[in-house]
Amino acid sequence: METVRLVLLFIHIVGFASLLGGLLVQAPLPEKVVNPAMRDGIGTAFVAGLLLVGVLEADDDSVDHAKVGVKFAIGLAILVLVMANVRKERIPQGLWAGLLLLTLANIAVAVFWSPVHT
Repeated sequence: METVRLVLLFIHIVGFASLLGGLLVQAPLPEKVVNPAMRDGIGTAFVAGLLLVGVLEADDDSVDHAKVGVKFAIGLAILVLVMANVRKERIPQGLWAGLLLLTLANIAVAVFWSPVHT
């Protein structure tokens, strides 16, 4: 079960890396879009995160439900915003900045709200 957990964690991290990369590559561009890296990244990260929590629960590992709830809420907000704008020709600068801030917030929750630091 530990191997499954690690594989899912790896996939989750790669998904967020894709989302963040898809956002950052557009930083110097005047017009922003929802690109495939963003779409596929958040989809991958979201599903892998759900599966990861399921594996942890099934293995009777302790799960910080407050942290999972916060990460789920932020991830769901990103997923909804990305999917709602995936077919649009461009997205407003404010939406792009909001997606970037939400992505960084979700990463920050994962890093700083960790049992390793307590």
